[in-house]
Amino acid sequence: MARTSTLFLTGLGLLTMAFAQPPRTFDPVPVSSSNEVAPLRTIDHNAFQVGEKLTFVVHYGWVNAGEAVVELKDSGREIQGRKVLKAVGKGRSLGAFNTFYKVDDHYETNFDAEGVFPYAFVRRVSEGGYEFSQDYLYNQHKGEVTTQAKKTYKVPTGVQDMLSAFYFARTLDFSKAKPGDMFTIETFMDDELWPLRMRFIGKETIKIRSGKYRCLKFQPVVQEGRIFKGNDDLNVWITDDGNHVPVLAQAKVLVGSIKMELTDHEGLVHPIAKQ
Repeated sequence: MARTSTLFLTGLGLLTMAFAQPPRTFDPVPVSSSNEVAPLRTIDHNAFQVGEKLTFVVHYGWVNAGEAVVELKDSGREIQGRKVLKAVGKGRSLGAFNTFYKVDDHYETNFDAEGVFPYAFVRRVSEGGYEFSQDYLYNQHKGEVTTQAKKTYKVPTGVQDMLSAFYFARTLDFSKAKPGDMFTIETFMDDELWPLRMRFIGKETIKIRSGKYRCLKFQPVVQEGRIFKGNDDLNVWITDDGNHVPVLAQAKVLVGSIKMELTDHEGLVHPIAKQ
């Protein structure tokens, strides 16, 4: 399935879909009858907590085109004694954009609190009159994903969905990162395996409407010519603190420019790196 949001990128799309590399396509595999299972990983992290809510505004050129909100909740569930968190991301168009390209997107993931990998993913897209749905079930023990079409794909253990990748990226240790270092997150979306790759550029202090922030700058590796003019046309700044919250993303695309800014935050674990 072709990916959407190439003209209007919600905050979630800008941080995940937009900088995915060409997929590694593969055929579905038969459902495994093997009883062999891989142990579930546990990672040491303290980047987010239940109650966190992040709000972003998306600008297309000089126009406030949309808003993206990402919220983390307690699912009230456990899987094999492990707590499951529920994240909900919503993107919607604003103002004049509603008249010619209305967007109302809903993303939802249930992911393991200890290992930060998904068990279930829901995607409901409504963009410019086009609508579609995706439902994925992740068997992390066996390294499999089953789609709403009942097709099962073999994937790496710990593979992410579009929304869980947002949280997993924030758990990565950048304390010893050097300019040019590359970070890769394996993600399954649109029935394909997409490696999300980002290059560390360095530390910067940036000023946006909500204030001045100390940040780590990354350059997601993009595919030149498909959406972007060049392979360095997307830049993302995250806070240089324990939260690793994205505060700004800027993209030059074939049909203009897109910018996403953090406008509000609630329930962060650590004080934000704001001057």
